[in-house]
Amino acid sequence: MSDGEPPVPDTRVLAVASHVVSGYVGNKIAVFSMQSLGCDVAALNTVQFSNHTGYRQFTGTRVSASEITDLYRGLQQSYLDDFDMMLSGYVPGAPALEAVGEIARELKEKAQARGKPGSFFWVLDPVMGDNGSLYVAQDVVPVYKGLVQYADLILPNQFEAELLSEVKIVDMSSLTRAISVLHERYAIPHIIITSVSLPDAPASASTCPSTVSSAPNSVPGSSAPTPTPQEEGGQGQSQPPRTKTLSVVGSTMTSARQPRAFQISFPAIDCYFSGTGDMFSALMLVRMREAVYNTEGDLTERESWLSDDSVDALDLPLAKAAEKVLASMHEVLTKTAEGMKGRVQKARGFVDEQLQREKAMADGVNGYANGNGTSGQDGHVDKKPRLESEQTTRDGDIDGVEHTEKTEEEQRRKQLEEKEREEVDAKKRLHLMKSKAAELRLVRHLDSLRHPKVEFRARRIECS
Repeated sequence: MSDGEPPVPDTRVLAVASHVVSGYVGNKIAVFSMQSLGCDVAALNTVQFSNHTGYRQFTGTRVSASEITDLYRGLQQSYLDDFDMMLSGYVPGAPALEAVGEIARELKEKAQARGKPGSFFWVLDPVMGDNGSLYVAQDVVPVYKGLVQYADLILPNQFEAELLSEVKIVDMSSLTRAISVLHERYAIPHIIITSVSLPDAPASASTCPSTVSSAPNSVPGSSAPTPTPQEEGGQGQSQPPRTKTLSVVGSTMTSARQPRAFQISFPAIDCYFSGTGDMFSALMLVRMREAVYNTEGDLTERESWLSDDSVDALDLPLAKAAEKVLASMHEVLTKTAEGMKGRVQKARGFVDEQLQREKAMADGVNGYANGNGTSGQDGHVDKKPRLESEQTTRDGDIDGVEHTEKTEEEQRRKQLEEKEREEVDAKKRLHLMKSKAAELRLVRHLDSLRHPKVEFRARRIECS
């Protein structure tokens, strides 16, 4: 296949996720990523927001379960439901999630009825929470537990993997145990756990030691793809990279539902990025299909594209796909971080200019209202200057000195309140500017998406 050709054959994808008017999260980045790699994508948006919620302010609406079903039925009646793959991300609430699950089950059943179980593949990102906290309703969790058995590939983060497996992940041993539970309990064919952060420990200290090789051509300080939905506001910081290491850990089960696990580690960058999880999921869908089609044999005709038991973990299509995805993530995030400081400064200049215009307009209005004329209680401005004798206080009971002191105290209080408001507004503006700067710069770096130059290599995890 030449460089000018898409990496996958004709592929029609149904992408179910959130949408934002401005920014690159949810379907906004997922659809672009898949289309840029040659996929025909139909987007079913589960929310319509002005921007992602990390900005801490947004407008928009959520789609109901009935609306999701109605949109899909509309596709069906026009024979537009001929999907090869489906990608599902954030879905607002249990009823809506059940509606999405029903769509996926229908598509899988249709493939089975045609006698071509490998003709449909569902990639499910079980969006529930991160860092020990849920950011969906509690009743969403059991719905996901009921749906993952129908998925071909799931992409939970560490916290979501704990919720699904009911195994607390604290080290490599518990991590592989969680993967085994997911394979055995739900028969999930392919699993990748993202954003794995475990304490460093010698391999000999683990009950499940890993035999690893170095990752050639990886660059120190390469960006960490930390796939998380944007439910928490983050701070984009242009700082030197830290040495903390993150990993993705993947596995394709055997015919006996046993794991074939691998790990890909990479140094993290001390920056907040928005949309990484959605980009990761979209790229995994495309690269998984690419890897399967480049594998000898009839893998594309098999249900869930499961490799023979004899295939080593490092030779799995899932491992090869993850290596290529992380290479693209590395380059895009690195380039985003490099330009972050300049984008914050540019945004700061734009906001400051806006504030100066608003202040000038406000000063002009106040100067007119508080100038030569006086304003009555009804808001009418009396432009006729008053004589000095008319402006003196006629109530002889008011002490002039007391009145002056109270006026000065009131002015000091107002000045203090105004200063506090300005500080709060300044912090808010800084957060908004950093949130915008943290948006992934994918549209400016398509070559990194299609032909990344760096390489990451998977490490086999041998478990007794």
